[in-house]
Amino acid sequence: MTAGLLGLVRRWFLLVVAIAVWELATRRAADVFFPPPSRIVARMYDLWFSGPAAHLWLTADAIANVLPSLGRMAAGLAGALVAGVALGLALGRSERIRAYLDPLLQFGRAVPPPTLVPVFVVLMHLGTPMQIVSIAVSAVWPILLNTADGAGSVDPLQIATARVFRLSAADRLVRIIVPSALPKIFAGLRLSLSLALILMVFSELLPGTADGIGFELTDAQSRSDLPTVWSAIVLLGILGYLLNTLLLVLERRVLRSYRAERGAS
Repeated sequence: MTAGLLGLVRRWFLLVVAIAVWELATRRAADVFFPPPSRIVARMYDLWFSGPAAHLWLTADAIANVLPSLGRMAAGLAGALVAGVALGLALGRSERIRAYLDPLLQFGRAVPPPTLVPVFVVLMHLGTPMQIVSIAVSAVWPILLNTADGAGSVDPLQIATARVFRLSAADRLVRIIVPSALPKIFAGLRLSLSLALILMVFSELLPGTADGIGFELTDAQSRSDLPTVWSAIVLLGILGYLLNTLLLVLERRVLRSYRAERGAS
């Protein structure tokens, strides 16, 4: 057995065993509130993945609920990334401003994100703009604080050398500060991804929402459709895992490219 295959077996062995135990236990208990995984997977297939090949096997339900949820989360996370990196770089390069604003930033980070949703409902009313803004404002803090930390920890010798070579402020930002802060930026982005997924679901649980995974979860719960409830929960777990995995792959490639370029220079 090759090392790669052995690592794959080790990684998935515990999950496979847990699912097998879950299947056997739920079939033995025959409890309507806890359907077996095989039934949940079958329900997920019927709901979302049994569509035509022209639609990438997505059903009308998936297009109407899953894709809008992912779109809101992507828009909110993109807004948080842009605002967090821009403000974090500005704060990281100014110790005085960071010292003044640090208590406010720590306070904002400590506020539980779901508690802000009612505030946005009052200010913006229900709808997609409110959901996107609530995701962005709640997910911005890990990116902002990690970016500020990364920008503030750039090697002073590199900055001094750049000034000696008369690099402009924009060149120093692009060539030195941002690349040096990239590991911290990605660390904050991973945390923000989890927050964005949580806030996406929470914003769709509110009354008046017309679509989304959270809406489908609430609707299934009101109809006591427990297989659909479990299907939505499992889907959210799978989406979280896949999105985090894609982000890790992107992070490794970007950082590998940066380190290779830095080593060559």
